[in-house]
Amino acid sequence: MSRPDENLSAKPHFRLGIDLGGTKTEVAVLDDNFQPVYRRRVATPSDDYEAILTLITDLVKDAEKSLPVRPTIGIGAPGAISPLSGLLRNSNTTCLNGKAFIADIEQRLKSTVKFQNDANCFTLSEAITGAGKAYSVVFGVILGTGTGGGLVVNQQLLCGPNAITGEWGHNPLPWRTETDGRPLCYCGKEACIETFISGSGLARNFEKRNAVTLSSEKIVQGARKGDKNCEQAMEIYFDQLTRALAHLINIVDPDAIVLGGGMSNIEEIYQEIPRRLADYIFSDSVETPILPALHGDASGVFGAAML
Repeated sequence: MSRPDENLSAKPHFRLGIDLGGTKTEVAVLDDNFQPVYRRRVATPSDDYEAILTLITDLVKDAEKSLPVRPTIGIGAPGAISPLSGLLRNSNTTCLNGKAFIADIEQRLKSTVKFQNDANCFTLSEAITGAGKAYSVVFGVILGTGTGGGLVVNQQLLCGPNAITGEWGHNPLPWRTETDGRPLCYCGKEACIETFISGSGLARNFEKRNAVTLSSEKIVQGARKGDKNCEQAMEIYFDQLTRALAHLINIVDPDAIVLGGGMSNIEEIYQEIPRRLADYIFSDSVETPILPALHGDASGVFGAAML
């Protein structure tokens, strides 16, 4: 005789993610197959801590109204939770720094919340269902206003005892030349990788060389149209990005590197970087694929849900 509940379906499992950015905040809910069943994006009140807490609380509660069961909850944002103090640190949404961010959210939601750096969330998403899903060791890189990174091995996110695994953007640019200069980073150090290969870094360094202010988008467009100054800027940029990635490959030797963020949309990167890597790699061959993200700017929120 069969048990009464034998033919009943198992309860569905939903994963809710929040991607807290400096300008926008997105919520997404994934089902058991990691498919999105709910998404919403709103502006971030980036200079008001209490408003951010209220926003996240409201987004979660609104999303839960459409679900038959409570989801697990993950949040991705710039910065990291200090293992020492439990407070958020290193966020460019500065009103979050020094705050008990996760504890405050959990108190409001009356639920456990997992947190990871936005680059870690990006990498997790791309390693599980994105461009890196066929590879065992995936290093994810965000090339945006800043530069972040994350490392996933066998679909497991590595965080490290200091919660900084993948923070390659705040190491010095390797094999530096006089052309590079020594730009000051917001972290207080000079010549960090971020100050060269981020979108803001490209624009700032172009202005320093040419005494002309152009956005990174305009510099890329100018190079495509044959503007000599823009062409020179992109040639320098491609070399700097190659050196930064080569340094990473020499240390980690990942099976694949997946790029996200606004600068990752520069199509020339995927032709220029692979052909230059051999000049810096400590090997007689370079097999590491450099891949654009599959999920685009949704990778962060999907990864937060996967936490």
